[in-house]
Amino acid sequence: MIIPFNKPHITGREYSFMAGAVANGQLSGDGPYTKKCNEWLEKTTGAQKALLTHSCTAALEMSAILADTKPGDEIIMPSYSFVSTANAFVLRGGIPVFVDIRPDTLNIDESGIEDAVTERTKAIVIVHYAGVACEMEAILNIAAKRRLLLVEDAAQGILCTWRGRPLGTLGDLGTLSFHETKNIHCGEGGALLINNEKMAGRAEIIREKGTNRSKFFRGEVDKYTWVDLGSSYLPSDLSAAFLWAQMEEAEGITARRLKVWNRYHEAFEDMEKKEVLRRPVIPEGCLHNAHMYYLLLPDLNFRTAFIGEMREREINTVFHYVALHNSPAGKKFGRVHGILKQTEQLSGRLVRLPLWPDLSDEEINRVIQGVLLSIAAVEKKRPRLFQ
Repeated sequence: MIIPFNKPHITGREYSFMAGAVANGQLSGDGPYTKKCNEWLEKTTGAQKALLTHSCTAALEMSAILADTKPGDEIIMPSYSFVSTANAFVLRGGIPVFVDIRPDTLNIDESGIEDAVTERTKAIVIVHYAGVACEMEAILNIAAKRRLLLVEDAAQGILCTWRGRPLGTLGDLGTLSFHETKNIHCGEGGALLINNEKMAGRAEIIREKGTNRSKFFRGEVDKYTWVDLGSSYLPSDLSAAFLWAQMEEAEGITARRLKVWNRYHEAFEDMEKKEVLRRPVIPEGCLHNAHMYYLLLPDLNFRTAFIGEMREREINTVFHYVALHNSPAGKKFGRVHGILKQTEQLSGRLVRLPLWPDLSDEEINRVIQGVLLSIAAVEKKRPRLFQ
């Protein structure tokens, strides 16, 4: 039996809640289940306002509009990220300014941010990779000092914290993903967390196609109309009903993922000591959610061979982002600040292992054994070179 990289978790209550959404008679956005999800997010994260969206991409696009991004505005961000982090701002004419990542967490290197700031800088967008917080003290200080909007791409960070504070609530805006690969999901989904109260009202309008429809339904205006930029960023209440079942069990799902993560982490300790690979680093003060477990292998050729060996053992492992600054669109729409040495090296070495809540002990053991055998097989084929 093939062990896939991911298998979307189902709690068993999704179908009854979706039937409930049908019975409610409102399948479009902002129905009863959407409101439940928004309330859960506000209570769980402490965000001033949470708005469910149809994707994290949508939440990032809303962030770009809320930032008043105009043609020529520069947005500082890591190159090691998903395309949506940059694309959301490029759609508004913004210019991504790519900086390097840290060698330990693979998060944006905070030491390179301030030097990248120019008179055209509008915002800083950070990515909490694998649900592990960026170095927030330094980043918050830079954003405050330079009076820059701070957006957290916390797509992987639900139920993660930095010094006890939930990710997505540290900057002005935070975005979450509920894609099927995330800890809790609804197939496709996301949310915008608003921590700057000045943006809350406008965020509602942008999400509702640029209309003040939400005010109308609260009885604050006698009719609604087009008042600002916007698009259709709402999910259907069917999606929210599915997500609500996941939210009810979010802590249990995370605990089960952590069990798998910890098994992997313990199993590969000796290989890290022998400098055959490197395991994830979790800095003090960071609480993660076991969104992913990755290994850093010696180099790109080693990783390619390793993935092939794992495939021969019917275990699917995958790499992650191709650095944005090396992509055709990244070269066209963005610019690089400094030398992205860590981004160049680490992006070619990282491989992700299968991880989902329902992995059995037998499957976990198969993955661990598969890793050990695959690395041994690759090492026999070429001299080991660990950088």
